[in-house]
Order: sequence, then C-alpha cells, then structure tokens
Amino acid sequence: MTEIKTLKDAYTLILEAIDSGVYKPGDRLVESELAERFGVSRTPVREALQRLETQSLLTRDGRSLIVASLDHNQLAELYMVRSELEGLAARLAARHATAEEVRLLRAMVEEDRKLIDNPQALSRANKRFHKQIHLASHNRYLVQQLDLVHRSMALLATTSISFEGRGQQTIEEHHRIVEAIAAGDCDRAYEALRAHISLAFETRLRQDSIAMERYLV
Repeated sequence: MTEIKTLKDAYTLILEAIDSGVYKPGDRLVESELAERFGVSRTPVREALQRLETQSLLTRDGRSLIVASLDHNQLAELYMVRSELEGLAARLAARHATAEEVRLLRAMVEEDRKLIDNPQALSRANKRFHKQIHLASHNRYLVQQLDLVHRSMALLATTSISFEGRGQQTIEEHHRIVEAIAAGDCDRAYEALRAHISLAFETRLRQDSIAMERYLV
C-alpha cells in the first residue's frame, strides 16, 4: 500500500511540475535528479516516468526521456476534442448543477476579476473554474476524459491568457457560461463554453504566429 501511494505521489509531483512550467517541452527528465528533488526513491519515479511516457506526456530522445511538445496538428486535434468535451460538461452542468455549485461558479468569476493583471494567477484560477464545471456535470466518466485532456494541456509552455486583453475576455466569457448554467439553458451553456475554447485556441495560434515571426526576423 505504501509503494502504491509513493508511486501516485511521484506521478502527481512530476505532472504538477510539468503543468506549472518547472519542466517545459524539450526538457530532459533524469530519474536520479527527480528522486532527489521530490524526496522519493528511484523505483516509484521510474514507474511514474513510464506511466507518463505511456500517456504521451514524455517522449524518447535517444535513451533519454524528455517532456513532449505538440505540433500544429496535435494542437488543433487537442482543442477540437477539448471543445466538444468541455461543451458537453457545460450542457450537463446546466442540467445537473446544484444551487451551491452555481453560487460557487459565480463567486469564482467575481474573485477572478481581481487577477486580470496577473496572467499566471489567472491561468491557475481558469483551471480551477473549468474543473468545477466538470464536477458540476455530475458525470464521472466525462470528468475522467477531461482530466486526460487537461494533462495534455500541460504540454503547452505558455498560457493564452497572457495575450494582451485575453484576461478580461476570459472573465466575461466565464460569466456568460455561468449564467447559462444558472438558467438551466443546456444549449446556451454548451455554445458559450465551446465559443470560449475556440477563442482561446485562436489566441494561442496568434501567439504562435507572433513568436514564429520574431524567430524568422
């Protein structure tokens, strides 16, 4: 039982380090260094790395394991799946969310307004907001699939929220999503969430385009 808990801890710690940008796409992960960093033995780290490789979050570069990166097509595929699953979560939340869950979502939107000028903090708050919608869907299988999608989102080195003006837009989009859920309007909640993901994807493409332009200059 202790070994299973240690494996879970090692996996979670490495995943969180990737998600928070401690390890970025292309960074090499060394078993001994990770064991020392997180204070666990090498065996659970090795098994955690194997699990992350199976989930395509890590890839091989010769004999080394590195944090995977997403090309343009993979990014488009990821956002397409995310859009549909997130939209479904909003649709189900509009049908099943409790009054308490709706109040929590509304409170999150208002609290997050204070973070508009702090992209990193707002990005973390954005993840919490989306997770709460997933839970409000009251569908465990959908939540599991969305967890997998969001693990892959950890491979994106930057947040689209950092793009100029995107923070304010994000809050207003969240507000529209919550009001649709509160009204029990399944179709409007679905479309509002999908529109939100679409605009996030468009912003990320714009970011990548600007980055590429700078690289070519």
